[in-house]
Amino acid sequence: MHCPFCQHVDTRVIDSRVSDDGATIRRRRVCEACGERFSTIETIELKLPVIIKGDGRREAFDARKLRAGFDRALQKRPVSEEQIESAVRAVVHQLRMTAERELASRRIGEFVMAELRKLDHVGYVRFASVYRSFEDVADFREELDRLERDIPGDGQLPLLGEDEPRLDKKKR
Repeated sequence: MHCPFCQHVDTRVIDSRVSDDGATIRRRRVCEACGERFSTIETIELKLPVIIKGDGRREAFDARKLRAGFDRALQKRPVSEEQIESAVRAVVHQLRMTAERELASRRIGEFVMAELRKLDHVGYVRFASVYRSFEDVADFREELDRLERDIPGDGQLPLLGEDEPRLDKKKR
C-alpha cells in the first residue's frame, strides 16, 4: 500500500483489529520511508446481484434503498435500530447466498417481507400493502386473515409488548 503522505510504496502493518461486527479489519500502518503512521480499513468485497426492476430496467443493488424500505414500513413502531440493521444484514446475506448474477426486485421484496414478519406485524402489513399493491379493504382483510392463521397460539396479534401480560377476555 502506498503511503498517503510521501507516496512511498513500502508500508508495514504494525497492528490489526477486527471490528465488533467482524465485517472489517482496521490496520495501523507505518511508512518505511517517512515514518508517518496511518490507518486503513479492510472489508470483504462481494459482488451482489444486479436487480431487475418490474419494468425490465437493471440497476445495481443499493443497501440504502433497502434500509429506507424498512424504515418506511417500521416508522413509529417499537423496533430498535439494531433490529432493523440485523434485518437488513439478513436480506443482504440472502442476496449473497442466491449466488445469482441477476435477481428480480420481487424476490427481494419477498426477503424483506419475511424479515418484517419476524420483526413487527404492523410493519409487515404496511410493506405488503405497497409491495402487493392492495386495491381495497378486502385485500387488507385477506392479508390479515393469512397473518392470523400463521400466528401460533390463539391467532390474535399481540397489542402489548411480548413481555407484558395480556388480560383474559373474562377480566375485561
